[in-house]
Amino acid sequence: MNHRIKSVLAGVGPALASLFYATASVAEEAAAAATEAAAAAPAPALDAGNTAWMLVSTALVLMMTIPGLALFYGGMVRKKNVLGVMMQSFAIAALVSVLWMIAGYSLAFTGDSPYFGGFDRLFLDGIEKTTLSGTIPESVFMMFQMTFAIITPALITGAFADRMKFSSMLVFMTLWLFLVYAPVCHWVWMLDASGAAVGFLGAMGVLDFAGGTVVHINAGVAGLVAAIVLGPRKGYGVDNMAPHNLTLSVIGASLLWVGWFGFNAGSALAADGRAGMAMTVTQIAAAAAALSWMFAEWILRKRPSVLGIVSGAVAGLVAITPASGFVGPKGALIIGLLAGVVCYWGATGLKHALKYDDSLDAFGVHGIGGILGAILTGVFASEAIGGFPGLLEGNGGQVLAQVYGVVITAVYTGIVTYIILKLVDVVMGLRVSAEEEREGLDLALHGESVH
Repeated sequence: MNHRIKSVLAGVGPALASLFYATASVAEEAAAAATEAAAAAPAPALDAGNTAWMLVSTALVLMMTIPGLALFYGGMVRKKNVLGVMMQSFAIAALVSVLWMIAGYSLAFTGDSPYFGGFDRLFLDGIEKTTLSGTIPESVFMMFQMTFAIITPALITGAFADRMKFSSMLVFMTLWLFLVYAPVCHWVWMLDASGAAVGFLGAMGVLDFAGGTVVHINAGVAGLVAAIVLGPRKGYGVDNMAPHNLTLSVIGASLLWVGWFGFNAGSALAADGRAGMAMTVTQIAAAAAALSWMFAEWILRKRPSVLGIVSGAVAGLVAITPASGFVGPKGALIIGLLAGVVCYWGATGLKHALKYDDSLDAFGVHGIGGILGAILTGVFASEAIGGFPGLLEGNGGQVLAQVYGVVITAVYTGIVTYIILKLVDVVMGLRVSAEEEREGLDLALHGESVH
């Protein structure tokens, strides 16, 4: 086994170097083209239609966390923990809103470094009523990105449901937002005034239209690390830990599905044909994945479950997220069909084989789905839709770029998340006591219960 590991590690350096050189030329050509186009374009002016759509999209994405994710996760835990997990989503929405205003937005979307954001927008300094980001007010762009920053850490909570201290969760999420989310966001989405990529992953040609790497791989890998560091729930694999109220989960998943149109179509930052196509492929992928998960479960377990079909829909939404502004309906159909089956395996076979307790399948759905979607973006990307050809249009280098983005994001997120968790554990402890866990987080941490 040691010889195998050494041989794999020995090949990592040359492999990453090959990826770097393979994607660098693609990135340079894309950056040069963007700069030339921007120089010829007139100065942007406020567009009322775009602004109206982005206001709606922002509200839709916020709805994904509260109440969408809160209900989705709340229905899947045991009755004694439903308020605790919903409290986490609600508290994160409030906490991240303030942190994003103080420094998160500035660290993610200012500065000219390819690796680190700047401090030009601390406390939103410089954002006025008339300040524009493209054709929409910068205040609207900031708010839209805030809703992404809210849902990403909220997704992580599904991996450690039922066992993390609430106080430790707040400290962990604060550090994680600044040290993991903001840097990865900057790497992928930071652009200069001409529209050229500033972040090094964007400049390397990594495509992520609405958050496959920034949101889902980021949250999924962090969730996996958290689940492993905290260890399994008491009685995991022995006690009955079935969802206490799938009605809540169906309502939550439905809100997530509707809200995802703001997530993906809103990422066009305009009310245009690309937004319309992003909405179309989002619906197709979600529906296809819901069906493929349902049929996979039906075949293997003899019954199609409610939890299965809603989990499949979320898996399809996750997988299409990075591709939504780059692929057409046929590509979306294939991505969705694959996502349902692969994420079903991730939430069942993989988890059981490796014996980690990812309580609500944050990694199984968001991590696995995000990785699958990011790579398939490089396969099905259409130049006519998003301006970038994929493997099927003769650009095999795009797949290499996508793999590079997946590896860098997963490695960075995994390492830094582990360090943050260990630091919080040393200072204040991560996990509730065995007695509190048996009693349930609702009563033990919040002094309330569901009747």
